[in-house]
Amino acid sequence: MDSFTNVTFDEMEIGQSETVTRVISKAEIEGLAMVSGDVDAFHLEQPADAAENSGIRAKAVGAEALVSGMLNRRLPGPGTTVLRQNLEFSGEVFTGDELTGTVKVLEKIPTGHLVVFECEVRKGDERLVSGRVTVEAPTRRISYSNVATPQIMLRRNDTFAKLLKQCKGMTPAACAIVHPCDRDSLLGPLEAYKQGLINPVLVGPEAKIRAVAEAEGVDLSPFRIESTEHSHAAAERAVEMARSGEVESLMKGSLHTDELLGAVVSSSRGLRTARRMSHVFVLDVPAYPRPLFITDAAINIYPDLEVKVDIVQNAIGLAQDLGIELPKVAILSAVETINPRIPSTIDAATLCKMADRGQITGGILDGPLAFDNAINVEAAKTKKIVSEVAGVADILLAPDLEAGNMMAKQLQYLAGADSAGIVLGTRVPIVLTSRADTVRTRLASVAVMTMVAQARRTAAP
Repeated sequence: MDSFTNVTFDEMEIGQSETVTRVISKAEIEGLAMVSGDVDAFHLEQPADAAENSGIRAKAVGAEALVSGMLNRRLPGPGTTVLRQNLEFSGEVFTGDELTGTVKVLEKIPTGHLVVFECEVRKGDERLVSGRVTVEAPTRRISYSNVATPQIMLRRNDTFAKLLKQCKGMTPAACAIVHPCDRDSLLGPLEAYKQGLINPVLVGPEAKIRAVAEAEGVDLSPFRIESTEHSHAAAERAVEMARSGEVESLMKGSLHTDELLGAVVSSSRGLRTARRMSHVFVLDVPAYPRPLFITDAAINIYPDLEVKVDIVQNAIGLAQDLGIELPKVAILSAVETINPRIPSTIDAATLCKMADRGQITGGILDGPLAFDNAINVEAAKTKKIVSEVAGVADILLAPDLEAGNMMAKQLQYLAGADSAGIVLGTRVPIVLTSRADTVRTRLASVAVMTMVAQARRTAAP
């Protein structure tokens, strides 16, 4: 919180000045681009020789905001109206640059209470902005207390829009919707059908499904309904259809997750494979410039080393299905050094060595890494971590379900991340929906599943 008190026209003197120094953040440059509309590569760009995610640059015109801020907050301050300006710009501003701005009273014009300021902004010895600005100065005292500077968070990577676009033209996946007996679990799949993502088969008590459809004014005539007595039977029937090849994916409806997974993991009639089943969250985090995969946050509670091998391999396969050719995997712990008293650090080191020996394939692994240096380049540099993964991870392997689930939920509810989720390591991909899922989230989860189904079709002999 900041407080500002102005300097009135009568109080100002010729030669009076104000100087402010500040470090420019990525959010400030992007915020200026958003407001001005200058979001093309000419005005807002990443240096070709810069480390990935280390920063962006903008033309020096962005430094003008420092001048405006000083005039409106410092001198003259609150109540100031900028009338005209004649400024020259040169050079570039990078995130992390320290800029020094100065405004100096050059002339006072009593008529209209006008003040002409000499203004400049420097980056070290380099002058970025210079020239004059004329303002109408306030004539009475104005004070603002506890002013909060707005924090702008811009979405740098619309992952889900890209996924939905990638699905255009793909063959819709045949999908069994298990027990779609409430509004959201029925309308979500039908919306995915309209988007061309799936061909749904509705599995559950037919009377209940039709009652929901009638209440929502939905026509079910285009869809096959596989009638069962109750939710347990719906799960068993959907799994049976997947085993026989009638459908190539499953989507959870309004039954409990345990009911569906109980049928999936059945040793005699389920969908288990030689690989351990695991769940992957696909997150679109506004502050992160790429899709972020978090695993396992829903199925394996305290996975041992052997289970973690399968969890990692499942996530790598998913990332590749979604177009990431060589995903970077960060094995997370509380610290980035190996500590015999923290088992997850030992697991991380072992997993990395297994990858070196070809026991885990398709990705680049590094760990142990703490969360900060797994996703932030500057944090990794500060701790002198030399790694292909640190700061630019695609996949985060959590040490256990509790850590993974809390991490994913924090990103969703505190950082504004959109999320999709899918279960892998089974004969067919499975979408586990939540009652809290938005339509966008449900569609994103189906899009992920559709791309996995497409990849399996392509890979089939």
